[in-house]
Amino acid sequence: MIEIIKTDSTNPDFVALVVALDADLKIRDGDDHDFYNQFNGIDAIQYALVAYIDEIPIGCGAIKEFDSNTMEVKRMYTPPEFRGQGIASKILESLEQWTAELGYKNCILETGKAQPEAIALYKNKNYEIIPNYGPYTGVENSVCFYKKVK
Repeated sequence: MIEIIKTDSTNPDFVALVVALDADLKIRDGDDHDFYNQFNGIDAIQYALVAYIDEIPIGCGAIKEFDSNTMEVKRMYTPPEFRGQGIASKILESLEQWTAELGYKNCILETGKAQPEAIALYKNKNYEIIPNYGPYTGVENSVCFYKKVK
């Protein structure tokens, strides 16, 4: 059974999963990696989730405030050997629930065109593609999403 815990960016399992995520993104993003990486620091993340099966960390995700009504979903990752089991969906649903519990109404996020499985997940979870926001405005390889959660 999947157990999901609420934590923050100091959790060692969260940190290890993010290191694996960054290694994967470095390959996928190629020359664009340095641009994207500047927006992916985890020092200030207060709201992170780690999913476990039998005490083995199998996925993570986080939210951080974008504005007074909106949380931005960050650092979603499931290692390849655990994909296809609905883990990312459960993490995303838990992040949305946490967003609502904290009094926010919306989630937004950015992912890259080089992550087709992420794009499929967000579309499947009823996220709408929106114009690229903030630092992703005008960035051709970014896809931004929005969902009302409350």
